[in-house]
Order: sequence, then C-alpha cells, then structure tokens
Amino acid sequence: MKRILLLLANGFEAVEASVFTDVLGWNKWEGDGTTEVISVGMHEQLQCTWNFKVTPEKLFHDIILDDFDALAIPGGFEEAGFYEDAFSEAFQAVVRHFDEQKKPIATVCVASLILGQSGILHNRQATTYNHPTSKRLAQLQSHGAVIVNERIVQTEHIITSSNPGTAFDVAFTLLEMLTSAENTQKVKDLMGFK
Repeated sequence: MKRILLLLANGFEAVEASVFTDVLGWNKWEGDGTTEVISVGMHEQLQCTWNFKVTPEKLFHDIILDDFDALAIPGGFEEAGFYEDAFSEAFQAVVRHFDEQKKPIATVCVASLILGQSGILHNRQATTYNHPTSKRLAQLQSHGAVIVNERIVQTEHIITSSNPGTAFDVAFTLLEMLTSAENTQKVKDLMGFK
C-alpha cells in the first residue's frame, strides 16, 4: 500500500484537498487498490478558506515521515491564515524530508510557495497561481524557482500547478507517478474524465 500524506494548513482550500482524497480513494476501491491518503495537520481542527471545518486524521506529532510514500499539499488563502502554518518550520521540514528522499510531492496553486520557502525549488522549474493580477509568480521566483508559465509543471518528483482548476489533473499526475498510466486512465474513465 502506498501511503500519501495530505498536508493541511489552516486556511487551505477544501476543493484542492478533496481531489487527492477522491482520486486516490477511487484508486483504492476501484483502481489497483494501492493508495491510501492520510490527512495531517498541526491543529486538531482546521478551518478551510471558506469556513468549512475539517478534522485531520493525524497530527504532526503522531506521524513518522518515513511511513509515507508521497506528499500532497493543497493551497489556500492568505486572508484565511494559510501561510501561518504553511511557512512554519514544521511544514518546511516535511517538504525537505520528502525532497531528500526523492518521493513524489504534489502541490496545487499557491502550495508551491511552501516548496519555494523550504528552498527545494532553487534552480528547478515550477509554477504557482498565475493570474495577471497576482504577485505569486514573482514571490515564487524570489525563492530561486525557474518560472514556467504553464498549467502544471512536473520537475523530477515535484508537481506544481497554476490555479485551483488544475487540481484534478495534479491528483491524476500523482496517481500515475505512484501506479501506472494504464491504471490512472482506468480511474479517470470510472470517474467520468476523458
């Protein structure tokens, strides 16, 4: 069984987290059965960007990072306090651990800024929220990332994306990294994606 750590910061966007639980959950029950998602946070209860409350399955002090095969991180909103957890040393340590182990790291939208803050994107291609009015691409570039203005950028074992609309594609890309293209297509078909 491949275990995916779904790392949740207070203020995360629920839709960006739910794609990982849905796609990898569909795989667990209807695909090759090899994936399990465990949600982890710093607090016993988290408040999503739009006030939806979530209880993570585990807290940071309850997990052993080596027990996980991949890392998935949804983005969130600054106004909801997302960066308080996301830029914490605890989050940075998790990101660096997965990078050192060359295990898959999948991020949606501004979650790539966590990777930038941790230092792992220095001289690596990446993207983040890229709306013309947003400051996030410049912020990611300030961390040494080589900006690629695409919907999704995969560099080695790291997936970054440009907006919430990419969330399902990021989750399917992670599933393919963990299983196979054939299995991923099967899950896509079952879920109604082409």
